Amino acid sequence: MESTDNKKKELLRTIKFALFSVSAGVIEAVTFTLLNEFTHFNYWVCYFTAFVLSVLWNFTLNMKFTFQSANNVPIAMLKVAGYYAVFTPTTTLLGNYLVETVGWNEYLVTGLNMALNFTTEYLFDRFVVFRDSLDTNERARKKEEK
Repeated sequence: MESTDNKKKELLRTIKFALFSVSAGVIEAVTFTLLNEFTHFNYWVCYFTAFVLSVLWNFTLNMKFTFQSANNVPIAMLKVAGYYAVFTPTTTLLGNYLVETVGWNEYLVTGLNMALNFTTEYLFDRFVVFRDSLDTNERARKKEEK
């Protein structure tokens, strides 16, 4: 049975991930809006650019503060790149189809993509990328010493 301390740690980890994801979502939404409103780029260019910026922000903060991983950064990035190698073309192509062909609102499609990304990325990061390196960085070790 899982201890109360572990449950609290996992709840805190989930809250941190959510807050960092919100900040990444703000970066994505603002970037998307600026590109969508002030350029003549297709949906997929606006979405993809905003998405990449938010992913880089989110990965960096979550590795350091949420999962507190001392994992090899290039290996962790490769795992995350694998996730995005599937997620990005799927959501970019499907989103472009829904906006350009079906006529859905581009902000609705982007919001749906962001919600899907939040859920699936947390699960992938927690149980694949950082599974064996949770709470191993210097920040986590200092907490344990106190």
